[in-house]
Amino acid sequence: QQQQQQQQQQQHRPKTKMSTIYLNQNTGGSWSEYFVDIFSGVAVGIGHSKWFAENMIGQGFKTVASLTGMTSSSSADSASTNSSIDNEKLASGGLKVIGVGYGRTGTYSLALALDELGFPTLHTQHLYENQKIFTHFVDNIFYKSIQKDEVITPEMYTPDFELLVNGGFSATMDLPFALYYKQIHEMYPDCKFILTVRENSEVWFRSWDVLTKSITQPAQHGRFFSHVNRLNYYMRWLFSIVNSDKTYLNASFPLPPQNKAKSIASYEAHNERVRNSIPSSHLLEYNVRQGWEPLCKFLEIPEANCPSTHGIPFPKSNSARAVTWQAYSSFIGPLVLTVFILFSLFSLVFRKATGMSVISWCVLMKARFMHWTNESLQKRNRNNLGMKME
Repeated sequence: QQQQQQQQQQQHRPKTKMSTIYLNQNTGGSWSEYFVDIFSGVAVGIGHSKWFAENMIGQGFKTVASLTGMTSSSSADSASTNSSIDNEKLASGGLKVIGVGYGRTGTYSLALALDELGFPTLHTQHLYENQKIFTHFVDNIFYKSIQKDEVITPEMYTPDFELLVNGGFSATMDLPFALYYKQIHEMYPDCKFILTVRENSEVWFRSWDVLTKSITQPAQHGRFFSHVNRLNYYMRWLFSIVNSDKTYLNASFPLPPQNKAKSIASYEAHNERVRNSIPSSHLLEYNVRQGWEPLCKFLEIPEANCPSTHGIPFPKSNSARAVTWQAYSSFIGPLVLTVFILFSLFSLVFRKATGMSVISWCVLMKARFMHWTNESLQKRNRNNLGMKME
């Protein structure tokens, strides 16, 4: 019965948009890893841009529909309803696996692995794609912290985790979800927790520091995009939590750098609290370098169904280099799209005003400029020739 449920989850899992390019990849050397990191980072960044484009176009259609009195088709509404029902059936057992490790501890690789094992996983990297869940966190925690100039901690507010369950997810990974392990353990006593860790705290901080620099720079220049601004709220709250410093909430750009001592202290204290709070029977302390075996054993996946039995490599993703490429490609995509739309609108207005396209006008101006330049050169040559004859 458990195998049948996992097969159904594999078939009907909600869209997490976790790129399959990470699975079954072979990184057989430094150059290979370098190009895989670039490719995977750009691919995920383009995926974010694609979501932004689809969302913006969808909002545009909704605006036009509301202005013209049109309504969405009943078939689309029916499909959406059926999808919601399927997701609710999938997650009827509540949350089953929670990643309680800080970011940059292999959380995205583990999210891909859990997704492969049949646990639809919401990773923070795709939180913004699930608007109902993201809005709940923004309105009640991230943005409210900024408004109050006070960090709203897990002790002060408990999110509605049924939103994740109703969204079809049975697992979560990374912050902010990792901070609410006590509340989740009380709500879902059968849930299992995975504490992802790095080799040591210094290794973790180096990776964390690269991430923060990679995401703050695009966020600084992309604040005129509403979705980037909402991510900015989350980022400010997150930095305040990790650095135990509320000044990040309302600091002007560029944001202050990460405080190494405070960040490492926060990372180590969090891990210790998890170890002391979750029963050992429900907690796995895990490094993604360990691969499939301890993960399958902890989640009670039969050996015959464990991917390692079939020679499937453990997913590897989100290296520091990949994150850097991802951050910039996800920012450049929407920027290019916005410039394209603005230029298209300008071209339409320009054509109506002048009777010609922008390109035709540029060609005409170029021809006139070349003609004026040639005339000026000829006039100068004639004057020089006249002076010599005199």
